[in-house]
Amino acid sequence: MDFHPRAKARTVDFGTILLTIFSPLFTAPTFSIFRELLTAWVLCPARRTVTGMMRGGGLVQKRTHAAYHRLARAASWSLDEFWDLTADLLIRLFAPEGPFDLLLDDTLFHRRGRHIEGAGIFRDAVRSTASSVVYDRGLNLLVLALRVKAPWGGEPLALPLAVHLHRKGGTTLPDLGARAIRRLAERFPARPFHLIADGAYAPLAGCELPRTEVTSRIRRDAALDDFPSPRRAGQMGRPRKKGDRLPSLTSWVTRTRKGWEKAVVDRRGRLEKRFLLSREVLWYHVCGVRPIRVVASRDPTGHEKDDFLFTTDLTLSPGAVVSHYHGRWPIEDTLRSSKQSLGGEEPQTWRGKGPERAASLAFGLYSLVWVWYLQTQGPSPVLPKLPWYPRKVRPSFVDAVSALRGELWREEVSAKCGEEPRLHEITQPLVEALSLTR
Repeated sequence: MDFHPRAKARTVDFGTILLTIFSPLFTAPTFSIFRELLTAWVLCPARRTVTGMMRGGGLVQKRTHAAYHRLARAASWSLDEFWDLTADLLIRLFAPEGPFDLLLDDTLFHRRGRHIEGAGIFRDAVRSTASSVVYDRGLNLLVLALRVKAPWGGEPLALPLAVHLHRKGGTTLPDLGARAIRRLAERFPARPFHLIADGAYAPLAGCELPRTEVTSRIRRDAALDDFPSPRRAGQMGRPRKKGDRLPSLTSWVTRTRKGWEKAVVDRRGRLEKRFLLSREVLWYHVCGVRPIRVVASRDPTGHEKDDFLFTTDLTLSPGAVVSHYHGRWPIEDTLRSSKQSLGGEEPQTWRGKGPERAASLAFGLYSLVWVWYLQTQGPSPVLPKLPWYPRKVRPSFVDAVSALRGELWREEVSAKCGEEPRLHEITQPLVEALSLTR
């Protein structure tokens, strides 16, 4: 399945994608269950419980419900290998050569109940504010995604290629992120990465990740140092690793009048003007002697507060640093759509590997839906013409999953009803209605 962003649209069967990619992961009977359940997940018009997907996908008479429940809970397959195969697919299609960008973030899948394996009480980033922190019970999931430029322009896509469960009192989220990147580096030994994450993952810049540059937000009170001055001839003692302590970032931008530059940066696919100030420093407590570039970004209109970013890639211009960091926003859309449009929190699994596997399948399905859509629609997808949205030119994930759902229902109806023209006039409105169900 060769993909090119400017290729013409063509027909690609969703089941064929699953068959060609994931069949080595399962035995033949288990793969049939896997394929049926993921297809039913797309078709399901109601809550994505396992029994709900069986009813929505027409699987009630096919097998016992225990077979589908067992797929996530206890079937013999490896989640790490599932993500390895997903990463192989995504990188082969969308980043076949050269460096590529990775996005990293965590999210809370709300799952209440004391007996859900791996669940705990964690901060809910969506409901929390600067003045109030909200906690809730659920699965704390770390998501590593590949940033893909959509052929129709605008905001890029973030396609998950690894998910890890963070357990209370277990490996920290930054350490899980480092583990995921090292595994990816082992699988792609010749490829450089650029990791983009929010400030919670800034410590990854000091983890010596293989062939990985890091761009993130830096805290305003970060202890930054100048570079050590050159040693004098004959000077005794151990060479200094860092120079004098620098003022805080807030003081730096307040006192600096010269050196600001005007730049146009890319923020979520839109070009905006910013005033930028940058310098190379040492963040010794985090990155050791590895130099970083700190960039202060100021809104010319004064509506937004000054933002402080950093990167370990010293070849990037200040404007590129800001554009890179704001390019992390697609992963927020991925987290939202996996919950709201795919019902990733809804499968009722409690024991064993079930909760983590079910959540991972939701993120994997998100990537597979976009793979199918990009393969079939090409650079100019046909969007529904709606009177209340006449200028829409770029598809959302809802459009992608609706298109796939409509295609699957069309195949199902055609297989059972035939292709008579008059019958098509009757079934087509039904297929369109089914494609728009949740």
